[in-house]
Amino acid sequence: MKLAVFDFDSTLMDGETIDFFAEPLGLGKEVAAITEEAMAGRMDFFMALVARAKLLKGLDVSVAQEICENLPMMPGAQETVAALKADGYRVVCFSGGFRQATTPMAKRLGLDADFANLLYADSDGRLTGEVGGEMMYSDAKGDMLVRLQRLMGIGRENTLVVGDGANDLSMFAHADTRVAFRARPVLTEQATHVVTEKDLREILVMLGIER
Repeated sequence: MKLAVFDFDSTLMDGETIDFFAEPLGLGKEVAAITEEAMAGRMDFFMALVARAKLLKGLDVSVAQEICENLPMMPGAQETVAALKADGYRVVCFSGGFRQATTPMAKRLGLDADFANLLYADSDGRLTGEVGGEMMYSDAKGDMLVRLQRLMGIGRENTLVVGDGANDLSMFAHADTRVAFRARPVLTEQATHVVTEKDLREILVMLGIER
């Protein structure tokens, strides 16, 4: 058995979920700027996450749900997940974003599991601006990866990780195959493979896995 772990935003999904949420509120540029600072490693991930979540206060849950159900897949995502599973991988998603987005996409892609944070809502059906969950900190992905490896009896030599930003560094530390997908320099420096094309199927080519 082998394990493949993908980041969600700008990796399995083509874009940043929180940027899509910010658009109806007219806060797209402000949120995107914070996202870039965090992904480049210039801002603490936890602080960036909390700051962006606060900006979403008041967004109608039904609007957020509609956005999540229509998020665009990264080109090649479906084929790549299917090919990895056929090759004996368990495929999961780790996201510093939100379960509201990862769970629908996980079902569409046939992932084995998804781990993410949760945006809270009030009784009126609007986001409160608060966030909680298992992926709040910069080292969260690495911690979760180690836990999964132990539970599944899978070593780092049989672990593939794919990401694009600084908060993926912690899981890169525990895998022998590390793919930087259209990534920031802070991550490509630690990668064993670098994909610059906007097509996840390039990973299959690099690994010699038939599509």
